[in-house]
Parts: sequence; structure tokens; C-alpha cells
Amino acid sequence: MMVNGTVVALSRIQFAATALYHFLFVPLTLGLSFLLAAMETVFVTTGKPIYKDMARFWGKLLMINFALGVATGLTMEFQFGTNWSFYSGFVGDIFGAPLAIEGLMAFFMESTFIGLMVFGWERLSKGQHLAVTWLVAFGSNLSALWILVANSFMQNPRGAAFDPLTMRMQLTSFPQLIFNPDAQSKFVHTSVAGYVTAAIFVAGVSAYYMLRKRHVELAKRSFRMAALFGVLATIAVITLGDALGFVDARVQPTKLAAMEGLWKSEAAPMPFNLIAFPSQAQRRNVADVRVPYLLSLLVTHSLTGTVPGADALERQAVSRIEDGIPAVQALHVLARNPTDAAALAEFDAHRKDLGYGFLLERYAPDLNDASPAQLERAARDIIPPVAAVFWSFRVMVALGLLMLAYFVIAVLYTLRNRIQRKTWLLKTAVWMIPVPFIANEAGWLVAELGRQPWTVFDVLPTWMSASTHSVAYMAFSLIGFVVLYSVFIAVEMYLMVRAIRLGPAEPGDAGGPGSQVRPSLSPRPLPAAPYGGRLEG
Repeated sequence: MMVNGTVVALSRIQFAATALYHFLFVPLTLGLSFLLAAMETVFVTTGKPIYKDMARFWGKLLMINFALGVATGLTMEFQFGTNWSFYSGFVGDIFGAPLAIEGLMAFFMESTFIGLMVFGWERLSKGQHLAVTWLVAFGSNLSALWILVANSFMQNPRGAAFDPLTMRMQLTSFPQLIFNPDAQSKFVHTSVAGYVTAAIFVAGVSAYYMLRKRHVELAKRSFRMAALFGVLATIAVITLGDALGFVDARVQPTKLAAMEGLWKSEAAPMPFNLIAFPSQAQRRNVADVRVPYLLSLLVTHSLTGTVPGADALERQAVSRIEDGIPAVQALHVLARNPTDAAALAEFDAHRKDLGYGFLLERYAPDLNDASPAQLERAARDIIPPVAAVFWSFRVMVALGLLMLAYFVIAVLYTLRNRIQRKTWLLKTAVWMIPVPFIANEAGWLVAELGRQPWTVFDVLPTWMSASTHSVAYMAFSLIGFVVLYSVFIAVEMYLMVRAIRLGPAEPGDAGGPGSQVRPSLSPRPLPAAPYGGRLEG
């Protein structure tokens, strides 16, 4: 199947835009739900009303973020069927399972209990409401788990095999799908990144209140909890990021080569490109600043370890493409005659390189006439866009280190009870709010751009995964999604800013914590009941 290249590009841009918009909401929900549970746990164990006020206020902001996150997330799953129909048919038996479980087990659980959490303060006991809040936190993280299980199959396909008779991937092992090493490391890394996001958000808003000298007691306690939560989460996200890089080095060496701007294989100990300006056309870095020995230490945790550069990976790809040609040719025969035993035997002999044969079909629809130049062009495709992946990775790492330094300083001052006097730190805390969101988006770009040119790594190329829409249709839907999601972002920011400016409800406010029905200030007496009886109704 040959899809217009412009349609594929527009489909990729549209999915990237919707995913990047949606991923602005997800990390805050993941982290804020656990911070809320921690605040309410302190309230239940100590009985101090201030922690209840904290949980109610931050819960209001969680609800706004959750609602907009749901609105932006639902359409993403429909895009698999509308814009990526070949992909959906090819891997639907595997990819659909974790998405269905996410909806049944996690999303409905999270959605149900978040309603009880918001409206159940006066209807549930302390213990019951605390249990509900923890279930919201676990539900949101379970939802992330199943989504990342599905995504990790695209990064490292395990627990499935291609069936040449049905022309589809078939699930062979559900445990292998769930316990995919990429899924486990990515889930923990992504979840903890959400905790960092929430910690910086809570600390920033709390700093805003302290600067304005409003809700100071609530702000001080919120800041302290966020700082402690954040410093631990930031250490964890950096450590787990290192573990994820270790997995990528073995599973996706092309992504690692792009992350490190590694065009040529080198002997150990390998230097680390601290700064580089990669040129995809010239297959080299135009300029770079290198740190000796560091790449071997970071990626292999030794001074003797090496990782292949783009040159070695492309040579391996040529061999695999040549081996994949008979697999694709046999598959075409089986499509016409599924009972052809010779074609089936030929396919089984070369099935592991089927995806590489598909890569060549993009440039040589008739594989019998493929030229060496077409073979080389297909082999070069296995290297992702190096400059985008390289710089996205460094932005993510640099911001991670910045957040760690910020949290260490914040913890020192808040534990000494001197945070209110450090105006410079409070102002920094407010300006830090966008930082984790930028880091999260950069991390998503590393993961997804680094997977290219594959939709399912080593199995299904992106060029053949899209639906056969017209260019006009894709351009129209892309513009529509960008406009709609921009409106969602504007609504989110308006509601969040409005809720923050209003602040927590003070004791005695209508509907606020500790509120009571106030006596009427009207000088007029209530009307007498008719016939001297009581007022009814």
C-alpha cells in the first residue's frame, strides 16, 4: 500500500499536536492526585483542619486539569482508526487490549472516584473520603500504566508475532506485553515526572500567595510538602531516566545514536557530545563540544563499553533489508494464495526482517529491480531526525538538573522556616511553573521522534501506517484540531488562574471549610404563619 507522503506527514503532525497538547495535562494529574492524598492523610492522622483546606483547594485545581485532560485525550484514540487505519488493522489485536483495559479498569475507576472525592466531603466519613482520594491517585496512575504498555509495544514489540495468513500481528503472550522492560521503566519514569510537575506547580502557586501575603499558613505548609515531595521525585526521575537510557541502548540503538549525535562508531572509552550541531545531510556534527569518557560511563556504566554509531547501524540495516526482500515477496504471494507452502516456508525463513523489506518498498515498489542507491536510501532512513532528538534530550536533562537544584534549595529554606523571607526564591518558584511542562514535552519528543522511521519498531514503517485520506482532508482536520485544542488550553489557563486568584475558601465563607449559616441581617421580621400555625414547606 502506497500512501501519499504529504498525507503521512500531515497525519504525523496532527497526532503529534494532539499528543503534545494532551501531555500538558497528564503529568499534573498524575502528581497532584498523590499530593492530595498525602495532604488528606496528614489531615486524617493529625486532625488539623488546615490540611483539609489544603486538600480541598488543590483538589479544585486537580478537577479543572482532569476535565480538560479527558477532553483532549479521548480524541487521540479515535485518531488510530481515522488517520492510522493500516496501523490499527496491523496491530489492533495487541494494541487494543491495553487500551480497552485502561478504559475499563483505570479510566472509569478514576472518573467515578474523582466525583466522590469532590462532592463527598460532607457525605463520607474521614476514612472513607481518604480511601476515595487514594483510589483517584491509583486510578490515574493505572491509566498511565496501560497507555504506556500500549506505547511500549510500539517501541519494543514483545509478546506478539506476525501471521502471514491473516496479515496481522497476533498476541502470543500477554505477560510479555505487560512486563515489557520498556513499559516498566517508562511507566515509572513518566509517573515520577508527573510528581515533579505537581510539586513545582504547588510550590509555585504557594509562593505566589506568600509573596502576596495571602493564605500564608496554607501556602507555607503546601510549599513544604511540595518541596519534600519534589526533591525525592526529581532524584527518582533522573535515576530512572538513566535506567530507561540503558534499556534504549539495547533495544533501540538508533534512538541512542540520535540522542548522542553519534555518527561514527568509536573505541572505548567513548566521549560524550555535550553540545553538537548535527547535520543529517552531511551525516556528521558540524561542530561539537565533547567530554572524554563520559558516554561509556553513562550508557554502559563502564569505561570499556561501546555503543554503535549511525554508520555501523546503517551497515547492519543494509544486510537486514536484503534479507527482508524475500519475506516481502513471499508475503505478496501468500496474499494471493494463502496455501502456497513454498512461499510460507520462504517467509518463515526471513520473517525477522520483514519490516526492513517494507522500508525498501517505499523507494522500490518492485523489489526485484531495487538499485544499490535505493537500498542505501532505505538504510539511511533508520536513523531518526538527529538534531531534533539530540536537542530535545539535552533540554529535558538540563531542566531536570535545574529542578533538582531548585528543590534542594527550597527544602533547605522551608525546613528552616525561612522561606517567607527569601523573596528571590519565592519569585523563582513562580517562574519555575512552566519548566516541568517543557521538560515533559521534550521527553515525549525524544521517545516518539527517536522511534522513527517506525510506527512499530523494526516491524512496521510509518510511511505505510497511515490512512489513505486526501491532502485537503488532512490539512482541514489538522487546522481544526489545533484551533480546538488551543481553545482548550486557553480555557484551562483561564479557569486555573481564576481559581488561584480566588484562592482557598476561608473559614466562614459560604460553602467554605467551617462555614455556617449566618443570621439574617434584615431588619424586617419573618411573616407570621397563616392561622397562627407553623410555616410549612
